[in-house]
Amino acid sequence: MGTQEDVLVEVIDRAAGRLGAYAYILTGSQSEGEELVQAAIVKVFSRRTRLGTVEQAEAYVRRTMRTVHIDRVRRETTWRRLVPRLAPRQTASDSADQLAMRDELARALDTLPRQRRTAVVLRFYDDLSYQEIADAMGVSLGAVKRYLSDALAALGDVLGADAEIASVGPSDGRRL
Repeated sequence: MGTQEDVLVEVIDRAAGRLGAYAYILTGSQSEGEELVQAAIVKVFSRRTRLGTVEQAEAYVRRTMRTVHIDRVRRETTWRRLVPRLAPRQTASDSADQLAMRDELARALDTLPRQRRTAVVLRFYDDLSYQEIADAMGVSLGAVKRYLSDALAALGDVLGADAEIASVGPSDGRRL
């Protein structure tokens, strides 16, 4: 095996769990997270980029994951905006209204920058405290408060001032 192959094996052995957790936080879905990790690793190691250490390679894979995820979100957002709705909205039952609110919230979350989305998901989906969010994200407590404040303001603009984010969070473990 060459040097690149050794680094690849070490990244997969030592950092797969951390990369998977990071991908889950970005996407909010285990399966999408796994696909994101795989896409980033393939993208990084299919190039002739020189990555000297495992730590450098892991950091580069993380940056690639962020870029790939943001590109997907932008592409999906553009697609949803351009494709007209095919069927008119019908009056739905309470559970259908709840599902529609969750869907609307998921679309609104997709418009947020990565760190703001992550902070909102950790706060309202995982029910973490501000300090726990700061520790998980590796940022200061003030940064978490700023991310949440900015995110809630942006979500209020998208969803309307009377929307309650916490009330439409998943209660059965499904993605927001």
